[in-house]
Amino acid sequence: MKKEVMIVTGAGQIGMALARRTGFGKKIILGDKSMKNAENIAEIMNNAGYDVIPFEMDLSSREDILAIIRKAQECGEIKYLINAAGVSPSQAPIEAILKVDLYGTAVLLEEVGKVIAEGGVGVTISSQSGWRMPQLTPEEDRQLAMTPTEELLSLPLLQPENIRDTLHAYQLAKRCNEKRVMYECIRWGERGARLNDIAPGIIVTPLAVDEFNGPRGGFYKNMFAKCPAGRPGTADEMANIAELLMSDAGAFITGSTFLADGGATASYYYGPLQP
Repeated sequence: MKKEVMIVTGAGQIGMALARRTGFGKKIILGDKSMKNAENIAEIMNNAGYDVIPFEMDLSSREDILAIIRKAQECGEIKYLINAAGVSPSQAPIEAILKVDLYGTAVLLEEVGKVIAEGGVGVTISSQSGWRMPQLTPEEDRQLAMTPTEELLSLPLLQPENIRDTLHAYQLAKRCNEKRVMYECIRWGERGARLNDIAPGIIVTPLAVDEFNGPRGGFYKNMFAKCPAGRPGTADEMANIAELLMSDAGAFITGSTFLADGGATASYYYGPLQP
């Protein structure tokens, strides 16, 4: 009996948590820029009874995205997508953040959307950062949502002179992720599939530790100390949301972003985190 096929991009704590929660009994193709990372996570999961094939791929490359899709199709119809790949403001320069987090995610959602099986479902991970930037105009939001993927990085609002720093680039990328999910869910829906987004706050992962120890470490520590939850979140809490979105219980949910940040965004606008 052929297994349902799941593509997972990003061999980190959030990607693994979501895959462990929703990927049992499925054939999982796990892509990461670092083959070592993919192999390590695949080994952990395979030793726990999952069926995972590690795959080297760079989210910023359309060719690599098409390659992981082909690999998945060798195993059967693609039924599920989890996109947890990306880089953070302390890990990469502006150009890389836009190429990976913004362009790469847009291409992935587009290309998987062309082949996703009926009844399929995808979840991509954005960030609370997309909620804490100055509001864009309706036209700018529309551009982020609908511009052909190969033209995205040419948009005026994404040019270097209009981006303050890596955090601003990251915020724009995550805003684009949310708008792209709204746009692509319509195309996914034509195939009988659903697509949603989770926007985590500060989640304890190696990436978050880089941020805690980076130039904005004090800012992030203050953020979770002064949010209503009073703590950072965990990858398993993001998996709780994915479990809903990827199950029949979430059958009426598509094109949505679930903000899961312990109330940090609320505190930023209306509480002690107000700038």
